[in-house]
Amino acid sequence: MRRRRQPSFIQRWSRYLIGGIATTGAALTGYLTYVKLSNGDAACPVKGCEQVLSSDYATVFGQPLALFGCLAYLSMVAFALVPIFISEETQAELRQKLDDWTWTLLFWGGAAMTVFSGYLMYLLTTELKSFCIYCVGSALMSTSLLVLAVLGRHWEDIGKLVFQGVIVAMLTLMGTLGVYASINGNGPVRAAVYQAQPENNPSFEATTESGPAEIALATHLKEIGAKKYSAWWCPHCYSQRQLFGREAFKAIDAVECDASGEDAQPQACQTAEVRSYPTWVINGTNYPGVMELSELAEVSGYDGPTDFQHSSQTIPNDMPLIQQ
Repeated sequence: MRRRRQPSFIQRWSRYLIGGIATTGAALTGYLTYVKLSNGDAACPVKGCEQVLSSDYATVFGQPLALFGCLAYLSMVAFALVPIFISEETQAELRQKLDDWTWTLLFWGGAAMTVFSGYLMYLLTTELKSFCIYCVGSALMSTSLLVLAVLGRHWEDIGKLVFQGVIVAMLTLMGTLGVYASINGNGPVRAAVYQAQPENNPSFEATTESGPAEIALATHLKEIGAKKYSAWWCPHCYSQRQLFGREAFKAIDAVECDASGEDAQPQACQTAEVRSYPTWVINGTNYPGVMELSELAEVSGYDGPTDFQHSSQTIPNDMPLIQQ
């Protein structure tokens, strides 16, 4: 009689490894979803995270992209771990069916997530030109899930598996290109949750007061020709406004990028290669994302008073959400 094939170490533990990695991914994307929905700032050691998370690519169908990532990771957790809890002694047939079905779903899910993450890496390098540690980490986890799905069991028909992988990859890529078609074709667009027309909106003026240091810095930025590119609906732009306060921000040379905004200059934003809001252009260099006043002072050569009253940790985050 032919000896039964003994599973390798990776095959014995692959479901647990997939479950652990997917749980980590769900926690990560869940955190980013909370940050996006609360208009907060993600804790990140590099500046690129804020630029990426505030870009148009971070929103899909009016919801944070991270939300869909969280759901995908949770699905992978379920596919990996559910069969483990089925008794092999009393429900052997059910367990075997679940084992077969879920391995296929794990492979499909891993392939789709890897292709989608690969496209996001492409956007990071070609469009956003930023480094986001969360995005890279998610891409590595997605790839790991695919590798474990392939190596985690003995596949009888490798040719069929490759064919399925190609089909899933093509469908995922076509769907991804379709979702991002409007962004790729039309440049910066509004997040769907902020799509009411400006004339129907409450005032988005800063609610904080400016001190002498804020006014001096704003005046200095105006004198050296610094510009702030933003969109009227952008919560991060509002946070930047809050850092300066009402009086100081009036001196800032702000350029409206959304065509529906007041005195909009979308062409100027395209010329300046603005890819996320807000973006500062100071002495010919683009600085995307919300900048602390101390950072603006440093990069602009400001040498006036620096006893600024506000920081990103102390400003009130009271911008009203505008539903369509």
